[in-house]
Amino acid sequence: MVASQNDSRSGPRRGNNSDSRGPGGGRRQGGERRGRRPRREEEDSGLVERVVKIRRVSKVVKGGRNLTFNAMVVVGDGNGNVGAALGKAGAVPDAVRKGTTYAKKAMAHVELNGPTIPHEITSKFSGAKVLLKPAAPGTGVIAGGGVRAVMEAVGVKDVLSKTFGSANTINIVRATLDALHQLRDPIAATERRKGTSVSREEENS
Repeated sequence: MVASQNDSRSGPRRGNNSDSRGPGGGRRQGGERRGRRPRREEEDSGLVERVVKIRRVSKVVKGGRNLTFNAMVVVGDGNGNVGAALGKAGAVPDAVRKGTTYAKKAMAHVELNGPTIPHEITSKFSGAKVLLKPAAPGTGVIAGGGVRAVMEAVGVKDVLSKTFGSANTINIVRATLDALHQLRDPIAATERRKGTSVSREEENS
């Protein structure tokens, strides 16, 4: 009798657990909800978007605290055009949306040499300093944080980088963009200098 009572008590418990974890159970539904929200890094327009940094800013006022959010967004087409901007709003989605809009307006063309950069360049913004070096095919993007986001957005596949000074991600992104905008094609620069020197010789003669 004792064994039969234990079996009868344990039976419904197994049934209840199986019903709670069935097709309509909360765990599977929760997993499906998480699966429906993948990270979107590329829009339908073909632009690559990377959210580099999200900061919460708290301002103490007379009535309490005002919370706002800053989002640093990098946008590029993977073909030599890139831009970055800082969006500010009272909520994270609004800040990201503003940053994306401003970054698209700030997009500019960068001189590249195939999958890498044409020459070594160093740039500084505020307390952050960034060094970029061209790399052989197959090296990959040797960078981290903000530098990697900018390189992937602009379309650089092989590059070596090193950051110095401040670890502020926003300043690092700005320094990386300044370095990319300073890149020039060596052949075109040489021809331009030769043309200038020839014209000066002709003027002197």
